[in-house]
Amino acid sequence: MAQTLTEPTSEARPVYRRVLLKLSGEALMGDREYGTDPERVHEIAAEVAAVHGEGVEMAVVVGGGNIYRGLAAAAKGMDRATGDYMGMLATVLNALALQDALEKLHVATRVQSAITISEVAEPYIRRRAIRHLEKRRIVIFAAGTGNPFFTTDTAAALRAAELHAEVVLMAKNAVEGVYSADPALDEGAQFIPEITHREALTRGLEVMDATAFALCMENKLPIVVFNMTGGRNIGKIVSGERVGTLVRS
Repeated sequence: MAQTLTEPTSEARPVYRRVLLKLSGEALMGDREYGTDPERVHEIAAEVAAVHGEGVEMAVVVGGGNIYRGLAAAAKGMDRATGDYMGMLATVLNALALQDALEKLHVATRVQSAITISEVAEPYIRRRAIRHLEKRRIVIFAAGTGNPFFTTDTAAALRAAELHAEVVLMAKNAVEGVYSADPALDEGAQFIPEITHREALTRGLEVMDATAFALCMENKLPIVVFNMTGGRNIGKIVSGERVGTLVRS
């Protein structure tokens, strides 16, 4: 597959040429209880733009938890499928916010939605998405897979496999990577710097939801779970530094 890449702007060439970044909606909240923090969105956009400027083809899948959290009371008792569609619409709002922040940094960006919302986003078409990446545009995927009962984790794994991404970057909030137990509940939880897909599955470690993890394991997609807060960790990872936890086949 032909790829058009600009030369990296620094001496250290990226070790990945095409990556998929999974951003939770909570990553866009900053210190707010729900909604988006414009300053935080700008910080994330600046980090993504910097990595893109190094010649890395960037695709992003965004969650909607920051907005759906504010709708949780309204969705209580609602049919699961209806609630999931509400969550998909929340991811569209986040995708547009991130697109706007990136374009303010003069980075060409396209939003593709898995549900039809043609006034604000392109429909998801695999070949068109790949072409955007080849033409040095960042592609933001909204609305998950377009189906209820599937999470945005699954959307991230699916899009990464479809686009032949070399790695899935799972951004977490205030969590450094994968632990032997939930560090918020178990003070003795140990950080795991590297693990295989199968070992993580055997030990019941929650790297991502089960459907998404199975997709990554089947397609031998490595996953890097890392802390999104501070440190410019995306740039460090694509430059080959060991940050967070590497899950490999």
